[in-house]
Amino acid sequence: MNRKKKIYQRYIKRPMDLICALFGLIFLSPIICIVAILVRVKLGSPVIFVQERPGKDEKIFKLYKFRSMSDERGKDGKLLPDEKRLGKFGKLLRSTSLDELPELVNILKGEMSLVGPRPLLVKYLPCYDKRQRKRHLVRPGLTGYAQVHGRNTSSWEERLERDVWYVEHISFLGDIKIILQTIQAVLKRQGISSETCVTMEEFTGKKI
Repeated sequence: MNRKKKIYQRYIKRPMDLICALFGLIFLSPIICIVAILVRVKLGSPVIFVQERPGKDEKIFKLYKFRSMSDERGKDGKLLPDEKRLGKFGKLLRSTSLDELPELVNILKGEMSLVGPRPLLVKYLPCYDKRQRKRHLVRPGLTGYAQVHGRNTSSWEERLERDVWYVEHISFLGDIKIILQTIQAVLKRQGISSETCVTMEEFTGKKI
């Protein structure tokens, strides 16, 4: 790691996250309030979906997102598959990434960063190989290198390798580029779903 990368990661990246997250919450507060109201009306409560995810050094934290799926159940009382519970409104939230806005709070708390590998499910931790575990050497991100290079349309092997590549090549200009590419991808609604699943197939580690 060169000296410039060390300076950025140690002294600039975290303050930049704090400033951007704070201003984001302030300027996007009208949108956040409107989305919260719509979620409450269309999907009920709770408005915020909370789920444990592994963060830096695999430390578990609670991730905040706007709820995007209903609690619709079948005759057996079990929740219906995701594709059944993710209606038009939920798909709109995900395609525009509006469901991710509460994660700005996670950034303020120091659990996440603006840019980094996306925080995946806790149950995936035993499935990573030694190289893939390097994705947890940094704070997970609201967006990341993998998200602007295929998002959910990439295979797990490609996605995790891009996460590791990011960890090994963190830079100020790189983060700025990813943020700008994220805005472009969201506006174009690119790569939201894989070809065979409503979001992304479950990771088992078998193909890696």
